[in-house]
Amino acid sequence: MKDDQDPANAIRRLIDGYQVSQAIHVAATLGIADLLADACRTSDELAALTATHAPTLYRMLRALASADVLRELDGHRFELTPIGECLRSDVGDSITGWAAFIGTRSHWEAWSDLQHSVRTGENAFRHVHGIDPWTYRSTRPEEGAVFDRAMRSLSRRANAALLAAYDFRRFRTIVDVGGGNGGLIAAVLGAYPDMHGVLFDQPHVIAAAPALLEQAGVADRCRIVEGNFFESVPDGADACLLRAVIHDWDDEDAVRILTVVRRALRSDAILLLIEHLIGPPNEGRDAKFSDLNMLVAPGGRERTREEFEVLLAESDFRLSRVLHAGSNCVVEATPT
Repeated sequence: MKDDQDPANAIRRLIDGYQVSQAIHVAATLGIADLLADACRTSDELAALTATHAPTLYRMLRALASADVLRELDGHRFELTPIGECLRSDVGDSITGWAAFIGTRSHWEAWSDLQHSVRTGENAFRHVHGIDPWTYRSTRPEEGAVFDRAMRSLSRRANAALLAAYDFRRFRTIVDVGGGNGGLIAAVLGAYPDMHGVLFDQPHVIAAAPALLEQAGVADRCRIVEGNFFESVPDGADACLLRAVIHDWDDEDAVRILTVVRRALRSDAILLLIEHLIGPPNEGRDAKFSDLNMLVAPGGRERTREEFEVLLAESDFRLSRVLHAGSNCVVEATPT
């Protein structure tokens, strides 16, 4: 039996996976991939550029090379592998923002208390830190910046997949509820020059949106509105888009949000939820581990198609269809 086929070795690698993710987190925080973008460098050179301890940095880099994130050459020199290229900040499918976030102390400590969530059904982040993650980040701008970067990192590929999967041309105006810094609405407006948009989120979240929308060349077609989606959302749009919003909340709060959205929509408008969809048994690893992340961090959950149908019905919507868009799905619904 080959080493990689031995069940004991396979389970051990899964058990030790946190070591790899933490090493990738450190490499992303130090910007190692950007420093290797143009040429290989020695570990001593990288240590000088990152103000780290050279012998220890080498130990971490060689471990990442064994995981195929880097490639070690002679003389303690390192270069990027195709996997490591995804940690560069200047590539379209960069994942470096997410890597920098998942190893932060606040997120790491919440995941360390997964057992509490499993035993009680309670949110681990709140149990560890005493407050929910949104309140936590709102009072710690540096943590909020890391989280926002992580969301932008995940959204690049998701935006492309969404635009490839869904045709927005029938809409004249679309409102992005909980749209963060505006990356998604900027991508949609960029693909549809005749469309206008509304970006809606909390004041501290959308602070960076004007610059992003201006850079994308769509600022003149996108209105920015501050608010709380538990209270109200902008009305009058042909479509209301919520990406990775509903999965942050339990069923009761999800229905509250959707009910507020329903009040703002005309009877002929469309609701679009961009979410993971829980698949059948033994399939869909990404969605099912994202579901655990929702349990641990914000306190929400990923859902099956049937569970979305129930939420939508309780909010006066009818699920009309589900389209796959990369690792996510577009859940399209209409007011009943």
